[in-house]
Amino acid sequence: LSLHIGNAARIKWSLGITRGKSDKADSRRLCDYCYRHADELKVSPALDPVILELKDLVTSRNRLISQKNSIRVFLGELRKTTNKAVHKTLEKSHAAALKGLQQSLEEIELQIKKIVRENMSIKKNYDLLLSVPGIGPVTAVYMICCTANFSSKISGKQLACYAGVVPFEHSSGKSIKGKTKVHRMANKDLKKLLHQGARSITTHHPEFKAYYQRKLKEGKDDLAIINAVRNKIVLRAVAI
Repeated sequence: LSLHIGNAARIKWSLGITRGKSDKADSRRLCDYCYRHADELKVSPALDPVILELKDLVTSRNRLISQKNSIRVFLGELRKTTNKAVHKTLEKSHAAALKGLQQSLEEIELQIKKIVRENMSIKKNYDLLLSVPGIGPVTAVYMICCTANFSSKISGKQLACYAGVVPFEHSSGKSIKGKTKVHRMANKDLKKLLHQGARSITTHHPEFKAYYQRKLKEGKDDLAIINAVRNKIVLRAVAI
């Protein structure tokens, strides 16, 4: 069967004002949506089991990192409010948990590297992505997961919009006089990875360091420049 995978928010907002909710009503609304937008809906490519496995591993990795950081932040806060003896006891009690999380994290990362190494199409795109300044191994794998290894033929602007690094105009006559700004609806994890990469290359990469300094002299805001660099990273990634 032909399958279309779309954004649930787009379907929900297109329905207008609705009252009540049930399986029967939702089915009817979905049918109405598909009928009205039949000429716009595109068939999604078949889901690759390898990509799905890679997605699960990346999600597990993020969850383990979050748990590990949560424990560390908790212990760091206690260092300032609890006496040294109690804090030392708590550090000992959490040591095993931190060690276990680190071991699990290393095992998952080894599995991710194994999948990338054994799949030729993924390995090819992975190596190409690593050639882009600001993209490291983690960002490369995450981009491959988000785009299903670029099988959907996504454009640079589409991926940049998905990552939340495209500024949109925010004005309406005289009632609103706002600057262009990025939309809150974005893949926050991808945006965070791109932000880290942008910060790194504006410090260490000659081309982007010169670009950052030039824009600062022109009076541009720091975050606006970083966002422009994030956008450049995405466009280059899709271009290659």
